[in-house]
Amino acid sequence: MKIITETARLIIREFNRDDAQAVYHFNSPEIVNRYTGDAGLCESVEDAAGIIENIWIKEYAEFGFARWAVVLKETGQVIGFCGFKNETRINAVDIGYRFHPDYWGQGFATESNQACLTYARAHMDLDMVYGEVMPENSGSIHVLKKLGMQFVKQYQEGGYTIDSYVIQLK
Repeated sequence: MKIITETARLIIREFNRDDAQAVYHFNSPEIVNRYTGDAGLCESVEDAAGIIENIWIKEYAEFGFARWAVVLKETGQVIGFCGFKNETRINAVDIGYRFHPDYWGQGFATESNQACLTYARAHMDLDMVYGEVMPENSGSIHVLKKLGMQFVKQYQEGGYTIDSYVIQLK
């Protein structure tokens, strides 16, 4: 299991096949996927295992990064994901996060993704990172702004309105 970085409260590491139950757990509440466009993609532990195997592990091998597991140091529990994705839809690298609602409002999204940006500046060859968010998702917009991201544009895609934010890393 490859650890990417740590904060005072969190370990950020690559996902592995043993995380399927945790991935299902943090994705299963309907409210979690309300603004993601991913509703219905993780409805069982088998779906979660498929995401880990066919998306994240594949992208670690192909790009050297993908979404990373956020582990609460205090309990060792995977509480969500953070980090980067090579987003072909926008032809750029996207930062993202998803947590079980039990962990909302405690600063974990900001803390974990700030650590990811710090890691990226030191260890990754990224000039810019984007954040894509639906304008109704005020919580995520707040996180993107706290990360230092700036609004770039709003556009329509697949029946959704999306606000695009960016941060320059170099």
